[in-house]
Amino acid sequence: MNNAIRWFVTIPVAAIVTVGLFLAMRALIAKEFQPQDKSETASFEINPKVEDVKVIEREIKVDKIKKVDTPPPPPQIERAQADKPTEKIASLEGAIPEFEAPKIDAQNFKIAVSDRDAQPLVRIPPIFPPRFLQGDNSGFCKVRFDVSPEGQPFNVETTLCTSNQLKSATIKSVQKWKYNPKIVDGRSVSRSGVESTIRFDLSDERGRTLPMPSGF
Repeated sequence: MNNAIRWFVTIPVAAIVTVGLFLAMRALIAKEFQPQDKSETASFEINPKVEDVKVIEREIKVDKIKKVDTPPPPPQIERAQADKPTEKIASLEGAIPEFEAPKIDAQNFKIAVSDRDAQPLVRIPPIFPPRFLQGDNSGFCKVRFDVSPEGQPFNVETTLCTSNQLKSATIKSVQKWKYNPKIVDGRSVSRSGVESTIRFDLSDERGRTLPMPSGF
């Protein structure tokens, strides 16, 4: 039953499509043929002839060389002539002249060295405490110490500081210093009571030194 219905629907549709195609083909055949215009044939020349290019040459005239007079030689300066030596040259090669060497008394020979006070040779700058760097003022410490015969500071103590944070840094710095020892009668001796001031200067963003705290 289903096959009969399918054939009943398909046959009319196929007939309509066939008739439509037939009519379309007939209309195309009935249209007159119009030939297209022929395109112009392009021609190419192989190995074309190239005309020679004329090179333009400039005529450069060179002036005749002028005769240049040679300048006169510079004036000569008279040189003084040395007098000939009157003494005769020693005939013995490698001869050493004889002379009498001075006699030195080893027992009484002494090198005199003038007396002097202790003199600084090396001064190591202090290390700024981190908390002090965050402050708004500069500072200083006055210190007193002794110098040994070898030039080494000892008994280092601070006498006045603008901040207690600077005491330890000042003492550690002075202990690394080096001095020329004090000389008395040609011998190095200890020097006591040497005083010095160590500054701890801070700067602002513009590079200006910050002032000391009030009261100093």
